[in-house]
Amino acid sequence: MALETVGGVVLDKVIGELIKPFVDGGKKQAAFGDILQRVKSIIKLIGPTVRQIKKLSAELDRPKEESENLIQLFDEGEKLIQKCSKLNWWMPNRWKYANKLTAFYESLLRFFQFHMPLQQFMTNMEILAHLQSQFRYGTGGVSGQMGYLGSGGSRVSGEIGYLDPCNAPDPPDFMVGLDVPLKEVKKRLFKDDTSVIVVSAPGGCGKTTLVQKLCQDPDVKENFKDNIFYVTVSKVHNLKLIVRKLFEHNGFRVPEFQTDEDAINQLEQLLKNQARKAPILLVLDDVWKEPEFPLQKFAFKIPEYRILVTSRYEFPSFGSTYKLKLLNDEDAMKLFRHSAFLTDGDFMPDEDFDEDLVNEIVKRCGGFPLALQVIGGSLCGQPVEIWKSRLMEFSKGQSIFDSGKRLLDCLQLSLTSLDGEQKERFMDLGSFPEDQKIPVTALIDMWAELYKLDKNGVQAISNLHKLSLQNLLKLVVTRKDATEVDGYYDEAFVLQHDLLRDLAMHESSQEPMEQRKRLILDLSGNKLPEWWTEEKQPCFKARLMSISTDQMFSSSWCNMQVPEVEVLILNFQATENYTFPNFMKQMDNLKVLIVTNYGSSAAELINFSVLGSLSRLKRIRLEQVSIPTLCDTMVELKNVEKISLVMCKINQAFNSCAIQISNMLPNLLEINISYCSDLVGLPEGLCDLVHLKKLSISNCHKLSALPGGIGRLENLEVLRLHACTKLLGLPDSIGGLHKLTVLDITGCLRMAKLPKQMGKLCSLRKLYMRRCSGLRELPPSIMDLKQLKKVICDIETAELWEEHHFTNLKITIPEETIDLNWL
Repeated sequence: MALETVGGVVLDKVIGELIKPFVDGGKKQAAFGDILQRVKSIIKLIGPTVRQIKKLSAELDRPKEESENLIQLFDEGEKLIQKCSKLNWWMPNRWKYANKLTAFYESLLRFFQFHMPLQQFMTNMEILAHLQSQFRYGTGGVSGQMGYLGSGGSRVSGEIGYLDPCNAPDPPDFMVGLDVPLKEVKKRLFKDDTSVIVVSAPGGCGKTTLVQKLCQDPDVKENFKDNIFYVTVSKVHNLKLIVRKLFEHNGFRVPEFQTDEDAINQLEQLLKNQARKAPILLVLDDVWKEPEFPLQKFAFKIPEYRILVTSRYEFPSFGSTYKLKLLNDEDAMKLFRHSAFLTDGDFMPDEDFDEDLVNEIVKRCGGFPLALQVIGGSLCGQPVEIWKSRLMEFSKGQSIFDSGKRLLDCLQLSLTSLDGEQKERFMDLGSFPEDQKIPVTALIDMWAELYKLDKNGVQAISNLHKLSLQNLLKLVVTRKDATEVDGYYDEAFVLQHDLLRDLAMHESSQEPMEQRKRLILDLSGNKLPEWWTEEKQPCFKARLMSISTDQMFSSSWCNMQVPEVEVLILNFQATENYTFPNFMKQMDNLKVLIVTNYGSSAAELINFSVLGSLSRLKRIRLEQVSIPTLCDTMVELKNVEKISLVMCKINQAFNSCAIQISNMLPNLLEINISYCSDLVGLPEGLCDLVHLKKLSISNCHKLSALPGGIGRLENLEVLRLHACTKLLGLPDSIGGLHKLTVLDITGCLRMAKLPKQMGKLCSLRKLYMRRCSGLRELPPSIMDLKQLKKVICDIETAELWEEHHFTNLKITIPEETIDLNWL
């Protein structure tokens, strides 16, 4: 178990350092100075961890052989470095030590590539066996259910492949003005008489950044150790889901919560058990005022228990309030220049940008961090005339932060550099719930129909990058290797600051509700707008409609009149079922349907048959829902071209179905299925979808086989089987896919061989096959792949391809990183 510390914390960096010389150049002997420096850096990197392992091995009473090899390697490396460092360049025996360094270097490579992962796997199996015995015999209570599956603080939580839900995110790389606040909040945190601290400031002032930096502070980490829990609350929250995340963070089995009160009681018992090991810090980020969030319920009477809250509001009766101030002039200037000039602000990039001009614009931002970043980003690279014009547009005299309206007025100016369609797409982002990741694939579907962008997403991604460069959103990719695969955006998301979302919604609401392009409804419980209950409903002209409901919504829909809606977004929180509204039957112009459940488990869709009335519907995206048996609904989707299913329960959808899939979906062009944990196999009828061009299945870890008749998909151009870890192989009929240009089998660990008919893929141009560790040989027919231009694979697989001596084939071996998220 001690080895897991180095496996989780250092292994990524070590493997990265070790593997560089072998990727492109083969195992050639490096120059003496280069190899000595590389060995030095690795020994320095693992040194603190090795010393910790020595200590932990004794404390945990683990077998000596688990850590002995690593310790011996480390000691040998230190001695070798000492000897080599004393050699002068003219000494004749210098080449002998170069060989010793190279041999030692390769020993390190073998250890971290093979021995270390094997040892980790064995340790995890021991833990699982131990846990299984505890659960079987009912021992241990809460404390006996702990299961640390991972290393370096990483634990399994929820669906495999998702990160620990309560780890504090890393703060931004560039920060100013937080040193004093950090010192003052930390001082309060360590006071014996302080149990609650509320960091209060308007949205966008840096509250979240401050607490993220605090959680990474060495003193704080040392004091609270592994008992730092970070939860983002936001306005629309789910109390049971928050408690569930806290249980998952600790590696515990999540109990069934009967009520919110029961969830709070179970959480109290959990924290009491954790407090026996070390003091506890619970961070509740972005808390809204009561009664929206029952903050008082978290005030458990537990020794050494601290709560740190960030909020736009103050809670004078709850705890000590720290008011985060705006930036002073010096820090405001640094932050603005960092955004506007892409420098640290030490110099002016152009003589035309005089100090007075910059000072005046910074002054108008009033020290508000978000305004400085957004306005600075919008002016970055612009001519001096744009800067002068922007300054003229600012209101004179008073600070723009005297009221919320003035702040919005200021932020509105950051949109002036956007053209009409860019601004429209920025406003579209307000259609998604606050504090939730926005899937890039959902935006691609929306914008392909609303703005006639290309259906593959290239133009949509380009627009997102433009908005990101102006600090109006943040693009994140949750898996490191996702960007290697062309057109694969399943792991890409958009994050947007709450204030910028407010700005998008504000811009969308300038016209009367009936005339707006976007109808955005955020329904809480049974608090409905007045027009909802009127006998005669108003007629709305919106092209995009978004309805967000919480877990208390009664699903009592009004008969809404929305005949021009082209995109419908339904966001909800449910664990049992969700009823499609009947008014959808009258949405004759609907082209895109996006349904997302933000609850803790998949909810079954009720009234699914309404989709059969939508004659123009082209794209359907469903996330974390259970799809009913299609035979029961008798739904036919004649014009649907694309279906995306994410974290859905779909196995029952086609079970015992007498209806031909090709009759239900005669014009389907694209199927995307990801993280669907119950998908074991695909129906044979899928092979009758003769118009299908793209079939993408990713992270479906129970899928073991494809339909035998897949070769009948004569128009298929892209087949993606990404991280389907139990898939055993491809059917021989795959040779019938004469139009296939892209094949992705990355992460198919158990695939032992490729089919003999591979050579008949006469149009294949790109083949992605990293982490296909079970593959031992390639069929002779691959020599017939005359159009194949690029293979992306690992070193071992590359050797198999090189044996066949292709002339125009480019074999790419990306730099290796140890990233377990793909599992």
